Amino acid sequence: MQTCSSSNIRRCALVIATLTSFLPPFMASSINIALPAIGAEFSMDAILLGWIATSYLLSAAVFMVPFGKIADIYGMKKVFFIGLFIFTASSLVAFFAPSSTILIGSRVLQGIGSAMIFGTGTAILVNVFPLQERGKILGINAASVYLGLSMGPFLGGLLTQYFGWRSLFLINVPLGLIPLALGLWKLKGEWAGAREDRFDLVGSAIYSLMLVAVMFGFSLLPAWQGAVLVLMGMATFVLLIRWESGVACPVLDVNLFRKNHVYAYSNLAALISYSATFAITFLLSLYLQYIKGLEPDQAGLIMLAQPAVMAIFSPYTGKLSDRIEPRLVATAGMVLTFVAVLAFVSLNGETSIFFIVGCLITLGLGLALFTSPNTNAIMSSVEPRHYGVGSATLGTMRLVGQVSSMSFVMMVFSLYLGKVEITPQYYPQFLSSVKVSFAVFSVLCILGILASLARGKLRKGEQDKEKSGECQM
Repeated sequence: MQTCSSSNIRRCALVIATLTSFLPPFMASSINIALPAIGAEFSMDAILLGWIATSYLLSAAVFMVPFGKIADIYGMKKVFFIGLFIFTASSLVAFFAPSSTILIGSRVLQGIGSAMIFGTGTAILVNVFPLQERGKILGINAASVYLGLSMGPFLGGLLTQYFGWRSLFLINVPLGLIPLALGLWKLKGEWAGAREDRFDLVGSAIYSLMLVAVMFGFSLLPAWQGAVLVLMGMATFVLLIRWESGVACPVLDVNLFRKNHVYAYSNLAALISYSATFAITFLLSLYLQYIKGLEPDQAGLIMLAQPAVMAIFSPYTGKLSDRIEPRLVATAGMVLTFVAVLAFVSLNGETSIFFIVGCLITLGLGLALFTSPNTNAIMSSVEPRHYGVGSATLGTMRLVGQVSSMSFVMMVFSLYLGKVEITPQYYPQFLSSVKVSFAVFSVLCILGILASLARGKLRKGEQDKEKSGECQM
């Protein structure tokens, strides 16, 4: 029987994880280009159209940690491939969707499949690769994510223009079937570090309700209904902590956050990073088209600078964190991110394109330095029995951060612009809202730097943890 040190299993796991890490980010970034065409076909209003994106984010966030725990108990490979099948099948359903209701339902299923994929893919890589190669492999995996994000708008625009919006979902079918067939054929064995645990159904329900309230509430701000939902979510969070502290096998072990400073502060840094940077692409896309008068394809080419740099450098920064304390590498990345975000505060009608591209390159390098080492720190700070939950918690930080980032920008827009179309007469208010957003994001970056520094050293005791974490086949 093969062991987890088999080079064949390692290569197979890396190929499968790389392919599947491309799919959900590609889908998420390309669907935005197709929203006008979808809305026109189904006669959807703006709010209903927004649910095509929101339904995916909500379902992915809600199910990420519960499925991570299920993977720790019943097997990561099993959950991973079921998730990949759900994601692929729901893409086919979306391709044939006869109505907006069926389309949104298929997006919910895609989110569930994505939660199962991202909640286990990183954990499988950590299981099959030794400690000294972990950062490099996680960097390659992160590069695949960024490649999906960067190619999404470009390929999505081409597919929508020449083949219709349904082609975006159809292309996911072969891209999902290939790694599914490869994994079932070649990836032998199973990884489950907490087989003796029981699944915490009540804790999972409380956790899901909390996330729905918080994420949906953020999307409604500054309306009073949004504030009420966020407060309800915070109250539910307190209930979650009390419940999880009293059960033997919690779905989310709060002791991981209480006693493991590296894990806690690394996740906090990830949440802050996504909150401070996710909406930047949205803001700059509007700025380049409204203020600079560029066409969508021209703006898209300029925006490629950031994810392209991230995709190029992430494998190297991940490898660097195998040799240098991840805290130092990730903190340096947050500092560069802060510099780039702060520079965007000066945007005005006269700002040169070269300045914007330079800031995007700096931002891309900063995020590449931060993301892979930060992921390495999180996954290396937990025991093998928590790999699934660790991977899923990081994915949840990403999704909550993304929703928070966009929700904040929407709140600023509503305060400065109101419900008006962005026309030349409102350009001054639009620029003011952009400046305020970047100013707040700069402050968040400072908090991210402090969180990254506060995590402490990771290297001490890693070798002992690695020995105890040899996977069982």
